[in-house]
Amino acid sequence: MLNPRRSDYDVTNTVQVSSPDAVRLAVGQLFAEVWPRTPFYPVERSFARFEEMFSGRAPGYEGVDTLYHDTQHTLDITLAMARLMVGYERQNDARDRFGGERAVVGLVTALFHDVGYLREKGDLEAQNGAEFTRTHVSRGARFLAQWLPEIGLEHWVPVASEMIHYTGYEKPIAKIALDDPRDRRLGQLLGTADMTAQMADRCYLEKCRDRLYPEFVLGGVALPTSAEGYRKVIYASGLDLLRQTPDFMQQVRTKRLDGEFEAAYRYVEILFGGRNPYIEALERNLAFIKEVLRSESWRMLRRNPPVFAAVPDPIGNMRGLMAGYIRKVWTED
Repeated sequence: MLNPRRSDYDVTNTVQVSSPDAVRLAVGQLFAEVWPRTPFYPVERSFARFEEMFSGRAPGYEGVDTLYHDTQHTLDITLAMARLMVGYERQNDARDRFGGERAVVGLVTALFHDVGYLREKGDLEAQNGAEFTRTHVSRGARFLAQWLPEIGLEHWVPVASEMIHYTGYEKPIAKIALDDPRDRRLGQLLGTADMTAQMADRCYLEKCRDRLYPEFVLGGVALPTSAEGYRKVIYASGLDLLRQTPDFMQQVRTKRLDGEFEAAYRYVEILFGGRNPYIEALERNLAFIKEVLRSESWRMLRRNPPVFAAVPDPIGNMRGLMAGYIRKVWTED
């Protein structure tokens, strides 16, 4: 019998990526196989801190309220990062390997790569974390500069603060300042994990339409203001975003995954007998959206997975904020 992939499980349908405990266990098992002599405690502490922050139980933070960049998204990326690092370590000579401590830094950075979307309590600057879309990576780097010293890794702050930029577009990849080739490769793995895990998500297409688009609106990405002061329409709706998704996916594959990240996704294949479940799922999603666009049969995209956020009714709240934003934009214009 076929075992249908569950919407909150990883690409192999074996790890519940909506559960911090399940991902921590899976990552810990992978880590112990390759770096058995390196303490895993800093990663465990980071998982505990992540869960407190994203659930809204950490003092000073509101908890995650974004729809697309929710708890599941981060945990999915962290698991993919662990697999890529293990695959890399198994295929390189001793002088090129990461070593246990650098691997810990890679996991901690993955776990907090989207922490910049979280609002601070009493913050009047934003009503939703999506408003930090353009700056969330730099915000995440500032958090890592505070957190790494708390787990005994203060000497890694300059590396992690740069490496996190492999997950965003605030800083061109060529301008990320990392001197050690191992740190650059670790950054490439981090960027690869971020892009492949989300595009391999079983509900990636529905999430782009229903959840990423509202984030893009509130973040000023969908309807930005030009340098001349004119309002531009980059994405007119969630469906318009989907229409542009095939080109985006193909550009990511060519420019980022195969180009700037130098096909780092291949490192995971040693764990799966030469197969690459992430790229296979990515290609299935790409083929499916092309089929939907050819037929204009939008009902084919019918999945509605849960949102793993810390606020009640996150979808209704986000849609209300988006509608208010759009009304304000067009009234001003």
